[in-house]
Amino acid sequence: MERDARDLSDGLISHGHRPTLITSHPGAPRQTLENGLTVIRVPRPPQGLLLRAGFESYLTHVPMSYLALRTRGFDLAHALYPTDALAAAAWKRASGCPAVLTYLGIPAAPWLDAARLRRWILVRALHGCDAVVTISRHAADALRSSLGHEARVIPPGIDLTAFQRVAERLPQPTIVCTAAAEVPRKNVGLLIAAFERLRSRWPSASLVLVRPQHPGRATRAGVDLRAPGVRWIDPTEDPAVLARVYSQAWVAVLPATDEAFGKVLVEALACGTPVVGLADGGIPEIIDRPEIGCLIERSDAEALARALASVLELEADPALADRCRDRAAEFSLELHVERYLSLYRSLLGLRSAAEPATP
Repeated sequence: MERDARDLSDGLISHGHRPTLITSHPGAPRQTLENGLTVIRVPRPPQGLLLRAGFESYLTHVPMSYLALRTRGFDLAHALYPTDALAAAAWKRASGCPAVLTYLGIPAAPWLDAARLRRWILVRALHGCDAVVTISRHAADALRSSLGHEARVIPPGIDLTAFQRVAERLPQPTIVCTAAAEVPRKNVGLLIAAFERLRSRWPSASLVLVRPQHPGRATRAGVDLRAPGVRWIDPTEDPAVLARVYSQAWVAVLPATDEAFGKVLVEALACGTPVVGLADGGIPEIIDRPEIGCLIERSDAEALARALASVLELEADPALADRCRDRAAEFSLELHVERYLSLYRSLLGLRSAAEPATP
């Protein structure tokens, strides 16, 4: 979410706008200018008591975020999380200016009911904002079916200058997955089981995974931390590091369920690397053609191993990297920013990008 906010802000700045990012931290109020972006950090009081009582997270900073909105002459407020949208909606009622919520997940009933006030917060945020955006058609459909709310779809944007082929593929077949191993729905344990089957055909193959920050949780999620042929890399958000990892791989994979989009797959495609994913959530909206990868229909190790083998065979195709790159270009950061600017203009009644709309 942090990188999404920064990427959108940079895109708006490149169009001549002056966005301000309001976030929170466990400290005194602070305002900084970071590479052209004004960042306001409001205090975030401790939330331990609320979390232990089962309440939704990230509630304690909402009043301070609202005050930060009221003290500036903003044209528009854009929230990337439902609790932040509470502040944006309250500011909208006070100022008469529009508010937008981008909902980054899938509003499944078990998740909505897993924390106190979570469903209430999301419903209030949805009805309090002028526009609601989801990052995939699947998420929009889920929002409609679960809460009866219509949303427009704006997929995440990929910086094609940051994510591009920067290294040659490794000589041995290499599979990469940058999903968090400790999150059960990411199915990293399933991937390791599929990789074990794959190695009977491709004995020199290697699997690159991100080292879990909580090894115990990863183990409980079924991840074998000592599986043969697996190379663990440190967690990173650095596009330069990720681009090199994706470029060197023969295939990138995301076997996750309930994934609202699957941005890591587009990042890999931008680096010229084909992809494999589960036909669930928003992933089929990325892997929509066999020329760039493969979808598996069920969470099954044998099916995943066969899919990985079929995509490894694509390595010999000299046009593969260009096809992958062309698909990623359909999710470029430039298109992403233009879609949001179009939304902002419609809410503000503007006709030209020359008229600033500051979220």
